[in-house]
Amino acid sequence: MTLLVATTNPGKLREIEAILADMPIRLLTLRDLPAVEEPEETGTTFAENARLKARYYAQATGLLTAADDSGLEIDALDNAPGVHSARWHGTDYAFKFEKIHELLRERGLATSHARFVCSVALAQQAAIVFEAEGIVSGEIAAEPRGGNGFGYDPLFFYRPFNCTLAELDQERKSSMSHRGKAFRALRDYLHAIRTPQSLP
Repeated sequence: MTLLVATTNPGKLREIEAILADMPIRLLTLRDLPAVEEPEETGTTFAENARLKARYYAQATGLLTAADDSGLEIDALDNAPGVHSARWHGTDYAFKFEKIHELLRERGLATSHARFVCSVALAQQAAIVFEAEGIVSGEIAAEPRGGNGFGYDPLFFYRPFNCTLAELDQERKSSMSHRGKAFRALRDYLHAIRTPQSLP
């Protein structure tokens, strides 16, 4: 079985490849294929965008395709940045962190409950044959900490481990993270099927 993981984000790829490393499948990523123009992510939820991307790349390549959409939801900011996490206030994460704290201060807050959400969809041509969602709850840290991870990880404080996600090594992070939960569910599903023809 060949599986295309439809992302070019190097941080995501490292985590996903590690989770799927023991699978008896040929794993490809978009960097292994001729360039395909990215689809416009028009969904209003993580699940909608994951389905959109999975179908798009499955039909463009003819391959069984897994795609995810993920992001940060902050309660006090009406669940922003949400599905716009990657593009919210640009691509400079140091600036994004400052903006989050600025918006919290405007509301008289130093922190807020928050969650990371990851939706993954598996497509065979236009058909979505599997979906999963992973969520991890935490809060906004007083300041960014840690040099591991990527994106909003340095600002996401996970109380059970008493640290930010960026202070965890990859294995420990994947054991509890939103992406770890979603892609382990996908891994379990793939373990249960033998060939692409056995997909529903």
